[in-house]
Amino acid sequence: MNISKKFFLAIDEVAQKDIPAEVMERAKRSLLDYLAVTCAGVAFQKEKLKAYFAFAEPEEGRYKAIGTGNFLVLKEAVFLNGLNGHALDFDDGTNSGIIHLGSPVFSLLLPLGQRYNKTVEDVLRAAIIGYEASYTMAVSIQPKHKALGYHATGTCGVIGATLAGAYLLGFTEEERYQAFATACVSASGMLKVLDDGSELKPYNVAKTALLSLTSLQLAKSGFKGHDDPLGGYRGFLKMMTGDENTQMKPTLLNGTYAIMKSYTKPYASCRYTHPPVEAAILLRKQYGFSPDVIEKVSVETYDLAVSGHDHTDIQGAYSAKMSTPYSTAVALIYGKAGLNEFEEMVLSNPQVVALMKRIKVVANDEFSKHFPDQQSAVLTIVANGNTCSERVDFPKGEPENPMSEEEFKERYDDLMEYGGIAKSVYNMIYENVQDIGIKVEDIVKHL
Repeated sequence: MNISKKFFLAIDEVAQKDIPAEVMERAKRSLLDYLAVTCAGVAFQKEKLKAYFAFAEPEEGRYKAIGTGNFLVLKEAVFLNGLNGHALDFDDGTNSGIIHLGSPVFSLLLPLGQRYNKTVEDVLRAAIIGYEASYTMAVSIQPKHKALGYHATGTCGVIGATLAGAYLLGFTEEERYQAFATACVSASGMLKVLDDGSELKPYNVAKTALLSLTSLQLAKSGFKGHDDPLGGYRGFLKMMTGDENTQMKPTLLNGTYAIMKSYTKPYASCRYTHPPVEAAILLRKQYGFSPDVIEKVSVETYDLAVSGHDHTDIQGAYSAKMSTPYSTAVALIYGKAGLNEFEEMVLSNPQVVALMKRIKVVANDEFSKHFPDQQSAVLTIVANGNTCSERVDFPKGEPENPMSEEEFKERYDDLMEYGGIAKSVYNMIYENVQDIGIKVEDIVKHL
């Protein structure tokens, strides 16, 4: 049996299992997180979306583009959901797979759920499978994959989202396999989108969701892919790692579902910045120093969190979200790193700019050795001739340091309010998602 079929059957074994109650509860939170982040993403890039609608003139249809208020044709809804779901880089993911898991999956599943009259439970069960497929693929090929310049959210996300869609729609085994084989051909996503002021990182998610839909459509139409799309010298694994002998990790790695391994972000920046951001907030609370007395700041962290994240030349909000010096500076000045701290007014604040320039980011070999099991950073501050430091190994939102229900609800509320959603609406949705028998249409039509 080839490596593709082994992976395919392993995912199917997961799909046939009874889902534990705690996993279903985590999936509900993942869906709520996705809805809130996507609505906020619409508000964040409203001017660009206005220009997109004016130029593209997307056709009206029956499927909700979350947060926009517009019902569009299926492909447009899927695409825009992905574009808005990752706009803030605030969506869930895992450090071990170096991948955002939920945004490609839910961007596809929700419009499909509308079209085929599915329940929230149907979507959550499919999403759990999609998370597992995306994560298993990503964790098998990282970190070589990232080192080659690939964005796993695009490359592995298309496989997970496609399989999630195939299970949601009740595809036969043959149809599921052909959809999977097509998704392997479709996979793309480059990390160059992080560099030099580029604003195209969300596009990787948008096209991933759309390519997943296309993979389903081609498979259902009878198009056949390769018998072993993962293996061989021209297969997915060789292309994505440079190593034809790459071995797949098992599903349910370490005995837990992938969705249980995902983080929820408390800070509106790249996950790699979160340990020093949290350390900055803790030190600010403890010492209460003002920014002007800070002489220098150093961040020691793992090597993957240095390159591409140590820049101080900030070229817009996307660039700021990727920058550890910027994110740490706003955390020290404001005591938080939320949506408002990445707005244009703050980006150009002379106090932020000056402090950011005094923050140096360096790799710590010991921390690098323990990543991704630990996401460590030590923040050291010299102020008024005195030195203080704080170490964070598991920032808030990791499975080892999860948000409480109260913390999650506060984050959800803040995102929905930022997205311009009425309190009565977002509270109703929060309650309705708990009823997994409710139809998807009855959730998304309000957004």
